[in-house]
Amino acid sequence: MLARGPGLLQTAVRGGHALGAFSTYNLELTQAIIAAAERMDRPVIVQAGSSAFSYAGREPLAAISLALAASSRVQVGVHLDHSRDLGEIMACIALGYTSVMIDGSAFPFDENIAVSRSAVALAHEAGVWVEGELGPIQGNEDASMETTSAPHLTDPNAVRTFVLETGVDALAVAVGNVHGVTTDPVRIDFGRLKAIRDECSVPLVLHGASGLSDDVLRAVLRLGVAKINVNTELRRAYLDGLRNGLDTLKGDSIDAALRPGRDAAEQVVMRKLELLWPD
Repeated sequence: MLARGPGLLQTAVRGGHALGAFSTYNLELTQAIIAAAERMDRPVIVQAGSSAFSYAGREPLAAISLALAASSRVQVGVHLDHSRDLGEIMACIALGYTSVMIDGSAFPFDENIAVSRSAVALAHEAGVWVEGELGPIQGNEDASMETTSAPHLTDPNAVRTFVLETGVDALAVAVGNVHGVTTDPVRIDFGRLKAIRDECSVPLVLHGASGLSDDVLRAVLRLGVAKINVNTELRRAYLDGLRNGLDTLKGDSIDAALRPGRDAAEQVVMRKLELLWPD
């Protein structure tokens, strides 16, 4: 069923859980995410960023995600990830997305507040919840390119003002996490994360979870993170499965060629959901 409103986030906070938010680019990844959620009987978020639309198309990808979410036995949110464009946010709201992310983190603080406040006004009018970002998260969420550890971290002293001034429903933070992979070990600044939590009245979001250990993920759950994004690990499993399927393919069955990638991605989602939303 399609999950509307921030209720899943609030349930996650109360239970010490985190919503797994998994990036999709096509039909097979969307199927894998929702099939895993159904097998685990967990809520889940299917999300796509602007870059995914250049391949699949915004309307077709939305139609796939929303249709599969609506027919699912579990609660599924459909989320716009890392948008910097209010026009794109309006379009996704009109298509039926249940939540959106406005990423103004590259702007000066006052500009970030202004654009985030505008996104909130648009979204809340339609019953859609909003994730904002304070502190730019380094790396490339789509290409798994190597990057250095993030030098720009979220300032705990700015959090309270940002949340109050914008009205966002969730806040993505930079505490050492990166998109993609890094040549340096990823070190989460737990002290900073705790200080942010103490200043923040809304659930926290952690991007770049693919490179983090299970122990680190358990630790951030205890510090108020209620949504955790997974992209690189899922994408790599899907592509590795496709390659293996093609290497062993006999005949010209499209199903047989694509299924190994979907199955591999489903296994990744199941493992993450078991960790992030334990019984």
